[in-house]
Amino acid sequence: MNLELENKMAFVSGSTSGIGLAIARRLLAEGASVIINGRSREKVDQAIGALRQEFSGVVVSGHIADFSKPEEVKALCEQLPAVDILINNVGIFEPKDFLEIPDEDWLHFFQVNVMSGMRLSRHILPGMLDRDWGRIIFISSESAVFIPDEMIHYGMTKTAQLAISRGLAELCKGTKVTVNSILPGPTRSEGVEQFLQELAQSQGMTLQEVEKDFFQSTRPTSLLQRFATVDEVANTVTYYCSPLAAATNGASIRVEGGIVKSIL
Repeated sequence: MNLELENKMAFVSGSTSGIGLAIARRLLAEGASVIINGRSREKVDQAIGALRQEFSGVVVSGHIADFSKPEEVKALCEQLPAVDILINNVGIFEPKDFLEIPDEDWLHFFQVNVMSGMRLSRHILPGMLDRDWGRIIFISSESAVFIPDEMIHYGMTKTAQLAISRGLAELCKGTKVTVNSILPGPTRSEGVEQFLQELAQSQGMTLQEVEKDFFQSTRPTSLLQRFATVDEVANTVTYYCSPLAAATNGASIRVEGGIVKSIL
């Protein structure tokens, strides 16, 4: 299927690894130009090199910014060209008992997971509306509606993303600009893989045993009963970036393996 993304410029925050890098890779495969982002020049350059090696002749560049620092986000926005596709992907997570989460952690999570997408959207949306075409995608999570008791602060930020996404979609009424959220479920990114390995080591279990136990005890409602791959999430994201998805706006699209027991 041709997703008609040739000559589109995309920016993907937090895209030197994991879901973000998979999205960048899929957009490049569909002919889009992509700007990736990370916190260090080394990681950005490594990701760019890998993408150029995989896809010859593509237009891919990178910008450095730590989204916990507003001044770096401001500098990033000033460097960005006109962007047709904005993927608000950058995010952090950390399992932590509610009673042990200090105020500083709540504010840090909000700064990175919520304010990042708000700031980028505030900068990029006016140009999309002027050109009467654009796609803004928030990478939220099933944790937005299925709040995990082991990381409530994370779930809070993912719910906030849904509110911003829907509100921005209302501002695009009658235009060719759409704003949607994607809700991945447990996904085997590099960060999750490391967490699973550490958990397996601490409990004297194999990775397979840890994964089986996770879906039996922590996410028993999952219909998939396994971690999704980053490519499975990226495939869905890329479709909703496409002109072919023009009729979907203001939606929360689930890619969470059926964890949320709802028909809507």
